[in-house]
Amino acid sequence: MSDSYDFGQQWAEMAEQMNEAMEQSMESQSAFMQSWAEAMESSMPAEDELAEGMEGYSRAYEVWMDAAEQLLERTEDAAAGEDVSFTELRDIWLQSANEAFKEVMDTSAFAAANGQLVQSMMEMQEEMNEMSEETLEGMGFPTGSHIDEVGERLVELERRQHAVEQKLDRVLEHLEDGGE
Repeated sequence: MSDSYDFGQQWAEMAEQMNEAMEQSMESQSAFMQSWAEAMESSMPAEDELAEGMEGYSRAYEVWMDAAEQLLERTEDAAAGEDVSFTELRDIWLQSANEAFKEVMDTSAFAAANGQLVQSMMEMQEEMNEMSEETLEGMGFPTGSHIDEVGERLVELERRQHAVEQKLDRVLEHLEDGGE
């Protein structure tokens, strides 16, 4: 009885861990696909890019379904008494996640959506910089623009100082040569 209880307990723990891993994987997949869909909506790719993106998503879905089948088979093997490690089950999900993401990420639609996302982020960063400058200026603090201007003026002053020093050196040489 103890052996069957141990097996039952191990099976329950394995099933619980597998369920948690599948939930996390599905949540990750869902979050990824949601962000991808939002990026796709905002960039409105060309029709051929959209078709290619849907094909990539379809291939990714097939990868996930193959992984689910593999997990079901290995779970059945474990229920039949075969030694199935949690690492093996985890590796099935990790490998299929990598393959599924690759199927989607290799499409031109994904590249276009990422390009749009990067452009939007750069525009947002520029707006944030402008707001920071305005806020600092309104509070009487020096801004990055002010510091850049001071730096440019210092460089110009150093250039002029160097030119004056060269002229002074020539005048002193002339005086020394003329005085002999």
